[in-house]
Amino acid sequence: MPEGPLDVGLVLRPYRHGAGDPTWRRSHDGAVWRTSRTPDGPGTLCVRVHDTTVLARSWGPGAQWLLDTLPALLGAADDRSGFTVHHPLVEAAAREFPGLCIGRTGRVMESLVPAVLEQKVVGQEAFRAWRLLLRQYGEPAPGPAPEGMRVVPEPEVWRRIPAWDWHRAGAEAVRARTIATAAWHAAKLEAAPTSAEADRLLRALPGIGVWTSAEVRQRAFGDPDALSVGDFHLAKLVGYALTGQATDDAGMLRLLEPYRGHRHRAALLITLTGLRPPARGPRLAARDYRAF
Repeated sequence: MPEGPLDVGLVLRPYRHGAGDPTWRRSHDGAVWRTSRTPDGPGTLCVRVHDTTVLARSWGPGAQWLLDTLPALLGAADDRSGFTVHHPLVEAAAREFPGLCIGRTGRVMESLVPAVLEQKVVGQEAFRAWRLLLRQYGEPAPGPAPEGMRVVPEPEVWRRIPAWDWHRAGAEAVRARTIATAAWHAAKLEAAPTSAEADRLLRALPGIGVWTSAEVRQRAFGDPDALSVGDFHLAKLVGYALTGQATDDAGMLRLLEPYRGHRHRAALLITLTGLRPPARGPRLAARDYRAF
């Protein structure tokens, strides 16, 4: 397990896609439940901390794989060497959240599909599509998982989803086609040995650019430098937190250049401060392609 403090909820939170994510739950006792389609098949993992001890149980064909990879999921392979703070706000955030580690799932498709669904739409719209697709095409979670938990489908299932079911979920043809195309290449993507190679493979596919690749590599590979360039909010948040003024992607890259190698880590710490630029207008509403 990672050395030093560990905040299990904080480390596992990036794998949750919306409050109703069928692959992620947090129970009243603080335990985090998570499902995954492992190389050995579907599995359910339950992780809790008692005092300073991490306790975990797993179920399903992928149960042993989930236990074997649990240290990496919780950030044991997260190398913070070379991370030096260059701003008082980042230093304060690092002190406030010492249990922040960047974990890795080792599974690409389960991060790629929600990332594609989240392209250029508000979160509510993407999370709704993720829930609806998982409820219809995901497998029931093995073991005594909380009610309604599902396991992401196999790649061939993503390829076979008909156009009308994508439409009913609220995902238009472009995102549906991107996911189906990626599913054809799932074996190669899952076998990528490094984050850099995964970036090359992902961005060679139509519909996948810098932002989507970064979102996947943050989760599947625990890449501390995979910065989400192109995010609707991130550049504004980083600029406002570090300078008092919102900025664009080019400005964010300049501000985070001193953190190269750990730009995603620095951005994570900045977002955890909760600092936000003042709202300038009404929030975007979720669209519903099912009405079109």
